[in-house]
Amino acid sequence: MNPQAGRIVVVGSLNADLTIYTERLPNPGETLHGEGFAVNPGGKSANQAVAAGRLGGNVALIGAVGEDSNGDMLLASVAGAGVDVSRVRRAADVETGVAVITVDAAGENSIVISPGANGTVVPDDVVAARDVFDGAAVVCLCLEVGLDAVEAAARLGHDAGATVLLNLSPYAPVLQSLAELIDVLLVNAHEASQFLGGAEMPGANADVADWEQVRLKFAAQGLDRAVVTLGVNGSIVLDSHAEEGRRITRIAPTKVDAVDTTGAGDAFTGALAAGLAAGEALAEAAAFASVAAALAATKRGTQAAYPRLADVDRLRPGA
Repeated sequence: MNPQAGRIVVVGSLNADLTIYTERLPNPGETLHGEGFAVNPGGKSANQAVAAGRLGGNVALIGAVGEDSNGDMLLASVAGAGVDVSRVRRAADVETGVAVITVDAAGENSIVISPGANGTVVPDDVVAARDVFDGAAVVCLCLEVGLDAVEAAARLGHDAGATVLLNLSPYAPVLQSLAELIDVLLVNAHEASQFLGGAEMPGANADVADWEQVRLKFAAQGLDRAVVTLGVNGSIVLDSHAEEGRRITRIAPTKVDAVDTTGAGDAFTGALAAGLAAGEALAEAAAFASVAAALAATKRGTQAAYPRLADVDRLRPGA
């Protein structure tokens, strides 16, 4: 795969991850002893940009950080992955966003986010960077910044002829005006159910045909292509643009010994964007992303744990 085939524009959040490791996650009102603490670069959009960049993608990031040490750390980490950070604004009057993360012995996590500078990202930030959208292959979005900025980026991406990829996380209702601009929706099963009005999702062991009604429901909302991630059970690709018989594809999980799942979903998103930017079909890009996300969970932290292209290629089905 050659992700250099097209530019990836990522618009959204950058956070400092304050992570504590424990044997298990605490119950409400309970205090536990931790087994380690780390401050790492994070934020969904920064993570996604780094994931795509480490896979060889030509990536530009649009967002905001504070004029503080966490902002310095984030810009250095993202730029270190080869990402263009010249459109990340330094906000003088607000601190860099922060995520407080608890990770248990099985690698599962709980996260609380304080948006900080991410909350200052507005459509004007996107418009000021409109030149990076020219000729872009993929525009990668999430919902850790305001919906007005997300829609502005989706509009510029759509008008530029890019594939607009929305990772619907953290979940929020999507206005029809934004939905009309989305080419690929990336959700987990819970987010898919919420988006479809509480529709029940097929079980982990359901037959591929059981996803046909889900595909049709997404299509009825104007979303012809979606990827539903299923955690350790892999993912499902719903592609109404594919030929009949290939519109639903199950992507098998890549088996690894998980250490920390924090940011694995962002690794999936960034790798999916890289695959699409390289011209791969949605199912192929999702299979590539599945391997990248699994490898990301084998190390502690987020951005530093993301794999290189050669690592992913070695584990791709058929490699």
